[in-house]
Amino acid sequence: MKIRLSYGKWGKVRFLGHLDMARLWERGLRKASAPVAMSAGFTPRPKMSFGLALPTGAESVIELFDVTLDETRIDAENGSIDLELLRSSLTDAMPLGVEVVDVDPIAPQKWSLQEDVTATTWVLAVDTSATGPSELDERVAGVVSSTEIWVDRERKGERRRDDVRPGILDLRIIERGIWPATSELSAWADSVSLLSTDIQFVEATLTTSGRGVRPTEMAEVLRPGVDPWITMPRVVRTHQWIGRDDAPRVSARAGKDITHDHSLEQRLERRSEHSVAGSSGGYD
Repeated sequence: MKIRLSYGKWGKVRFLGHLDMARLWERGLRKASAPVAMSAGFTPRPKMSFGLALPTGAESVIELFDVTLDETRIDAENGSIDLELLRSSLTDAMPLGVEVVDVDPIAPQKWSLQEDVTATTWVLAVDTSATGPSELDERVAGVVSSTEIWVDRERKGERRRDDVRPGILDLRIIERGIWPATSELSAWADSVSLLSTDIQFVEATLTTSGRGVRPTEMAEVLRPGVDPWITMPRVVRTHQWIGRDDAPRVSARAGKDITHDHSLEQRLERRSEHSVAGSSGGYD
């Protein structure tokens, strides 16, 4: 039996890296007495498969990873497993700031979780104290209207310039008023706003496949030549978009906290068609 866990990562725990989180989940599953299947060999490991790594320092509404359960252990205990009880037990077993949102059974599949996710949506808290909000408005409008955006990247020790514009599916400044007062994003925005009165929020939906765009690169696009973590002192991942030819292109998060005025599904469809038609374009 395979299950998919989704969880939020908030506050100080954001400074734990991907490998640290993987080790924490191993201990958390063990502490919650989850019947996790183990690999064979001299050094058996829990059968877990993680999705896209979250940048160290970033927070998230929706992180994903898959776990294979040992059905023989489930049958030996009581013949079934209470997924809601497992969800609450895992939240209790993890550090403050990690909350398990959902635990759902999934069918066996040949696609990995990293292959499933084709785009992610981020909310960047941009500090405009040095430039003013009008410059950010102009920069966002300029990116949206541009046909190409070039950034310097380092891959395998080599510097190169890449056009990241095809990887920016959507970019806009958002107002906190669109978040319900009780939403976790609204609480996050309130805490971030305490850092500075000059914080503005930018929502960016970026591709992950091929030469995907990172949120730090998006910050560099908004303020070239400035350290991205100065530009955006806080950033949160709000959606992971799943898109395959044999599955609907939907968000791994219901999206009830953010109202979109566009159809990301159509944008992902158009990008998929363009990638097939022109795969030599340099970004797939």
